[in-house]
Amino acid sequence: MPDANKAFLDSNIVLYALDIDITKRDIAWTLLFGMPCISLQVLNECSNVLNRKRQWPAEEVAKTLGHLLAFVQVEPSDVATVRSAWRLQTRYRYSYYDSLIISAALAAGCSSLYSEDMQHGQVIEGRLTIINPFSELTL
Repeated sequence: MPDANKAFLDSNIVLYALDIDITKRDIAWTLLFGMPCISLQVLNECSNVLNRKRQWPAEEVAKTLGHLLAFVQVEPSDVATVRSAWRLQTRYRYSYYDSLIISAALAAGCSSLYSEDMQHGQVIEGRLTIINPFSELTL
């Protein structure tokens, strides 16, 4: 049963918390202050983007994401999460990695998944709503 107040954040939302775009950064931090869930995949993707694309030193990535862990609950992944992702990928036509995020959010019992990259307003499995927290900014 999903918790009506439990949210999951995709990697892009976490990365906006560390971005120079003040508007998106403020929205991302508001979501982080709600103690959302993330997965190890989100941590891995953020580490990779910060290190490779933004050219942050590994020590800075570790320090920054380490501090960020105080604001989130990390949802563990296992073989059941992967099997669920395969099924979700077939049903909803998301990429495997997006399906893995969705699977982790469902396993955590979240009712909301905040992502800029997935279909805003789509309800997955009748219990998880994808929300683009920046959708109002593009109107």
